[in-house]
Amino acid sequence: MVLTENGPIEVHVQGEGPLVVMLPSLGRGAADFDRWAADVAAAGYRVACPEPRGVGASAVPDREETLATLADDVAAVITELGNGPALIVGHAYGNRIARMTATNHPELVEGLVLLACGGFIPVSDEMAVAMRTIFDPRNPPEARLDAVGRAFFAPGNDARVWADGWFGKLARSQEQATVSTPVGDWWAGGTAPMLAVQPADDRLAVPANADALAEAVGDRVEVVVIPDAGHALLPEQPEALAETVIGWLNRRFGRSPLEVG
Repeated sequence: MVLTENGPIEVHVQGEGPLVVMLPSLGRGAADFDRWAADVAAAGYRVACPEPRGVGASAVPDREETLATLADDVAAVITELGNGPALIVGHAYGNRIARMTATNHPELVEGLVLLACGGFIPVSDEMAVAMRTIFDPRNPPEARLDAVGRAFFAPGNDARVWADGWFGKLARSQEQATVSTPVGDWWAGGTAPMLAVQPADDRLAVPANADALAEAVGDRVEVVVIPDAGHALLPEQPEALAETVIGWLNRRFGRSPLEVG
């Protein structure tokens, strides 16, 4: 537990080595990283997965959320764990918080990994409807699962692994934080080096978002496209994702596979 003036934050920590903090997608909790966090920890890193406020034992503060307040929470986690600066992995919505953290707290951030990075190009009307369907508990389970498949998974991939784990109140709070924060405040990720891992079949954060980021920041970002993956990415292509990100981590921290294996 990390204690802050806005209440505690529950953080799942495993492994030893340079610190890697993982932030989940819109309205979802740290459990999305369970398998992948174990792979990164086994490669020689200390992995910290904070629960968003309102999930687990992370307290909901009496405040209006902005991306800056969410970034302050991440900064508090890094400071408390004490072996920063950290590399922050942000999945989907989490990459907005990651980039805001790098902008407002550059001394705490070694680099950023952006999984399914969006936020520049608006989602289509069809995807907006799918998202509303997912987070409305009044919809029947089969309708919500169908929407999960259409919005988050590449054709042919099994969406049932994400049938559960959706937190509607959290999503509404995060959406308010997005509305209250101009894209230009966080889009460039401060001055941190970045890896953008783009799912080829992403219908929410379409690949043109990664292209726009590369155009904006140039060589500071490396873009890698993962085939046969949608916005969910983590449950769809865990092996390819682990190979891509761990390789980049090793290069950032100047480590060889022999050193961490």
